[in-house]
Amino acid sequence: MIAALAGGVGAARFLRGLVQVVAPHEVTVIVNTGDDDELLGLPVCPDLDTVTYTLAGAENPETGWGLAGETFACMDALERYGLPTWFRLGDRDLATHIFRRERCRAGASVSEIAAEIADAWRVGCTILPMSDEPVGTRLEVADGIELHLQEWFVRERAEPPVVDVRFDGADTARPAPGVIDAIADAETVLVCPSNPIISIGPILAVPGVRDALRGRRERVVAVSPIIAGRSVKGPADRMMADLGIEPSCVGVARAYADFCSALVIDEQDTKRATDVESTGMRAIVTDTLMRDSRISAALARRTLAAVA
Repeated sequence: MIAALAGGVGAARFLRGLVQVVAPHEVTVIVNTGDDDELLGLPVCPDLDTVTYTLAGAENPETGWGLAGETFACMDALERYGLPTWFRLGDRDLATHIFRRERCRAGASVSEIAAEIADAWRVGCTILPMSDEPVGTRLEVADGIELHLQEWFVRERAEPPVVDVRFDGADTARPAPGVIDAIADAETVLVCPSNPIISIGPILAVPGVRDALRGRRERVVAVSPIIAGRSVKGPADRMMADLGIEPSCVGVARAYADFCSALVIDEQDTKRATDVESTGMRAIVTDTLMRDSRISAALARRTLAAVA
């Protein structure tokens, strides 16, 4: 069995490759929910939906999020009434959020709803939110202004430099049912190529998760989302630099060294392998730029072999 910590487009693309080399039913994905927000009265879970849509083969291949062939007639119509439409919810994607709202009103938990949505999309993996309780990623920018992650990332286009990050509610949150067991029972635990601060960070902030990973450290392997000092997609490199973390595979290694025994880095970072290993982790060098599903599968295979 395999457990994977995931958040964002990079993680979803890696998971798409993973299920080509192992049976989907052997994979449990623990997904970041710090991005979750309520928009237009609807509960939106961006990372859960991105992982689900990608594993279902239904994602927008150009953006990596949302659905392929999506239309935005509802958003366009809402602009007439002056409602905020900076977070663009596609017409078919809206059905997912409406379903989630109705299930929430019926008393279903986040993990129950995630399982139902995955089943509806015929995703063979087990998809778990990191917690059934709300944890909100909040970013402090200039002049002490605090923004929800979606406000900063989407509305502000990730432009304001980040001064601090906190995970509101994490101290009292509990791991969703099955999360700790998935880590404890897994032959291999994967940390997907995700932003270490706002995608993996919230998962680690849930009490019990980091300790569970430390207990399995020799079976935990991560993939660096930073290649040659740059993030492949998203603002991870700039955010790390803003927060005083070296934006490199070495910076990722330092963040993960206490619970992770190996880090997969890109061939462009071959010269940094010694620096990675100085953190107490093994460095595995391969092609990590997932240009297509074939490379994603090869990367997944190499990552699994790191702790085989």
